Amino acid sequence: MAVPLCSIFSLSDFLRKEYHCSKLWSTSRYPHPLVNISSSCNVQLPNRNCGVFASLKTRIEGETARRDVDGSPRPLRVGIICGGPSEERGISLNSARSVLDHVQGEDMHVSCYYLDCNLNAYAISSAQLYSNTPTDFDFKLKSLAQRFYSLAEFAEHLASATDIVFPAIHGKFGEDGGLQELLEKASVPFVGTPSKESKRAFDKYSASVKLNQHGFATVPNFLVQESSSRIDELYMWFSENKLNTHTGKVVVKPTRAGSSIGVSVAYGVDDSIRKANDIFLKGIDDKVVIEVFLEGREFTAIVLDTGSASECNPITLLPTEVELHFCNGHNIEEDAIFNYRRKYLPTQQVVYHTPPRFTTEVIDCIRQGASLLFRIFGLRDFARIDGWFLPSSDSTLISTKENNKFGHTTSGTVYFIDINLISGMEQTSFLFQQASKVGFSHSNILRTIIQHASLRFQQLQSHNSLLKASDRSLNPKSNNRRKVLVIFGGNTSERQVSLMSGTNIWLNLQIFNDLDVTPCLLASSDRYSPFKHNNEGNSKIVWTLPYSLVLRHTTEEVLAACVESVEPVRMALTTTLRNQVMNELLTAFQKHCWFMGFDIEDDLPLKFSLDEWIRQAKETDATVFIAG
Repeated sequence: MAVPLCSIFSLSDFLRKEYHCSKLWSTSRYPHPLVNISSSCNVQLPNRNCGVFASLKTRIEGETARRDVDGSPRPLRVGIICGGPSEERGISLNSARSVLDHVQGEDMHVSCYYLDCNLNAYAISSAQLYSNTPTDFDFKLKSLAQRFYSLAEFAEHLASATDIVFPAIHGKFGEDGGLQELLEKASVPFVGTPSKESKRAFDKYSASVKLNQHGFATVPNFLVQESSSRIDELYMWFSENKLNTHTGKVVVKPTRAGSSIGVSVAYGVDDSIRKANDIFLKGIDDKVVIEVFLEGREFTAIVLDTGSASECNPITLLPTEVELHFCNGHNIEEDAIFNYRRKYLPTQQVVYHTPPRFTTEVIDCIRQGASLLFRIFGLRDFARIDGWFLPSSDSTLISTKENNKFGHTTSGTVYFIDINLISGMEQTSFLFQQASKVGFSHSNILRTIIQHASLRFQQLQSHNSLLKASDRSLNPKSNNRRKVLVIFGGNTSERQVSLMSGTNIWLNLQIFNDLDVTPCLLASSDRYSPFKHNNEGNSKIVWTLPYSLVLRHTTEEVLAACVESVEPVRMALTTTLRNQVMNELLTAFQKHCWFMGFDIEDDLPLKFSLDEWIRQAKETDATVFIAG
């Protein structure tokens, strides 16, 4: 039985009632207060600061910050810009929603803007941001949004209506320096890297050349331009790199596009040219880079700038290893790369490991290299760096010359291949996965990035100075909090929808200081479970999850992460590396009066039989929120 959606929106009032909804559970053995969301309802909770959620937050946290009328500090006005011409604009909308959800508050007021495929700019409402797809946006723009008649007019508006802009456009115009140049000309402060540096770092071929010049190990590559034919030279390049000209395996990708857009695997020269022409015909880019295919292990790392207004001090968080599980399908090219679907959509073909299953020497090399790269390219605030680790036994690229380059370790070589200037910011993105491993909630990491960006702009210094050193701690939680268990998962075909709904519910309930909310995964009995009973109900197990382990695309990923995290060797490695990174961050950030500390503890997951979990919920008088 499902509770009407209005019950979700008035959840705070519901939780405060001493009301036992035992009818909502299919069994009456454990009468208990429950909220149930049917898995047939793909619930997308609204922005927790809009509509009814806004009124709930007002009652709990008090009135929103007042403006200068009575002399109190004016909130920082943050403008989010999303959309854009790239195929990743759907991801851009999800990123913008996350920023809105986790930044809006009494000290920061967020306004939303959208660029369509033709770079027409619109001011949109926060409610409109929750349209499902870019198509929904485009359909409603004329009737619901305020259009600006030129980008110049748009920039003028931003200069007067916002204090700082948070770009959330991925790929073209968002990361290639186009948007940054527009903002710079209008003297609009923004989060992220300046235009010239963005343009240089976003071009994969130019970035590779620069890395090679600075002594980094780089993957052999070849540039193909739409306006010129270099087939003879490409044949020579294949031969020089010991690749068969008919079957040699390479990666073909646009030089200036998102890390997963237009990327494909090719075999031999003719297939490479054919794949390059496909990119040209689709209008993705007029330059293509062909790289030797790496038979190694992929990783990605978030880098935070912790320095001052004039001095960059990048610190790399715990990297993530991306493990691909290849299929036995017909399309072997599709099974060989970390493509758009595997990166952003639920799939059982990808498993993430944070930290990577590499030696500490390799992990240190990745962290040092990513931070050094951040400095070399003049990046600012935050970025995501992708790369590969090739074990010595697997690599055909490592030569005596490579041994003298940065990236070489005793067990293999680290290659950095892609710089993401605006990392994806979906709820389960690498940014939040890695940040939560070292103590940052979604809200805390985004606010930290914005506050750091504000350091570079003189007109924003007053906002930072308002936060005194004595105010560094985050809003304290109530000592007498009501325990809430949000459970999701199960063994039905809708378990992934349940995970999405449960994650949204759990994150939105985090704003209530009088609630102690614990996410829980309901998993069927499997090879990981010691609970083997004849009774089907008793064969279920429940994992209570720490913050970082919820942030996955599938229930299978969550379960695998739980099992891995309690392995003694992994547990010891993670603890050591986590403490190392947190100490580095604390030393750097505590120099800033606005830094509010860490607000996430990376506890271990706990496993219970379903009966044990129900019994514990009853003993603690917890309210159970079913998202499945």
